[in-house]
Amino acid sequence: MEKIIGARVAGVFLLGASLLVGGCGYKDSPVPPEYVVPEAISDLLYIVNEKGVQLTWSYPVKNVKGAAIDGVDKFDLYRAVVPVEEYCGTCPIPFSEPLNVEGGASIDGKVRQKAIYESSLLRSGHKYFFKVQSRTSWLAASDDSNIISFIWFQPVAPPKNLVTKPGDREISLNWQPVSTHLDGTDIENPVKYQVLRSDGGKDYVKIGEPLDGLNYTDKQVLNSKKYFYTIQSMMDYKGELVDGGVSKAVSSTPLDMTPPMVPTGVTAVRTDVGIKIFWDKSSEDDIGGYRVYRRDADRDNYQMIGKVEPQYTLFVDAKASDSKRSYYAVTAIDMTTPPNESGKSREATIRY
Repeated sequence: MEKIIGARVAGVFLLGASLLVGGCGYKDSPVPPEYVVPEAISDLLYIVNEKGVQLTWSYPVKNVKGAAIDGVDKFDLYRAVVPVEEYCGTCPIPFSEPLNVEGGASIDGKVRQKAIYESSLLRSGHKYFFKVQSRTSWLAASDDSNIISFIWFQPVAPPKNLVTKPGDREISLNWQPVSTHLDGTDIENPVKYQVLRSDGGKDYVKIGEPLDGLNYTDKQVLNSKKYFYTIQSMMDYKGELVDGGVSKAVSSTPLDMTPPMVPTGVTAVRTDVGIKIFWDKSSEDDIGGYRVYRRDADRDNYQMIGKVEPQYTLFVDAKASDSKRSYYAVTAIDMTTPPNESGKSREATIRY
């Protein structure tokens, strides 16, 4: 079964008669071809799972001269199918006549449209190739898109028990090994694993190369941003990777676990309103404030006596004892929830 999501399959008609043009010719000057030919599609992607294959690509928004276009009339989707045993890496790809997919406006509101094509009519032991062109008219066809290819066999089962562990600017993933096909039969070939990531839970993209192991640490992430992951199992068949099942998606958010630098320049001065504690302003970007601590000379433990907003570097201890020497220290906190706190500064005390 094959279907198009977000676009309709257009019928293919052979025009046996000449195109009749009324009148004696053009009423206006013809438009140069480069102003109506769309730019080539460059993001043809595919996902293979136990159900078949899904292709996606973006509608072009410019012509080959770089000027904006409103949309396309249709897409020509080309497919080639070659038995794995007969595949020749240096031979021309035998693409068949294209399937015509109706186009439309390139922008839907403010969002660039994507075409989606799905097919479950796949033959085991065959290699598939796809490419696509877009058209604004019968004569104005774009160049070929990038070509994608994959081999279809009975898929191996998806990995199970995918778990994540967030860290500081990293997320670690672990999963269980796969040992069977979807139909329960044992796998005789090696299995690799492809990590896929999404920023919003859709449009997953591959990160890194397929792995032999059962863990991966993603260091290309930002703290406090939520990421989604799936793992796809892949069978190694004579050097060709056959896409298999995809695990259930999990999400994780890396955490800022790095505290700010310790405040410097802490000074204590007695005044009529109490003891004023000063310190140098931090130069870090994510400072969320400061905490002021006091300990009496006869004690080892500190007591937090105040919180200060990040724009200030002054605190007044109005409850300081006149009969005991007090020691003060300051820490910095960041804007993480809960915040990371620096170590305590060097102590400061007033001079008697």
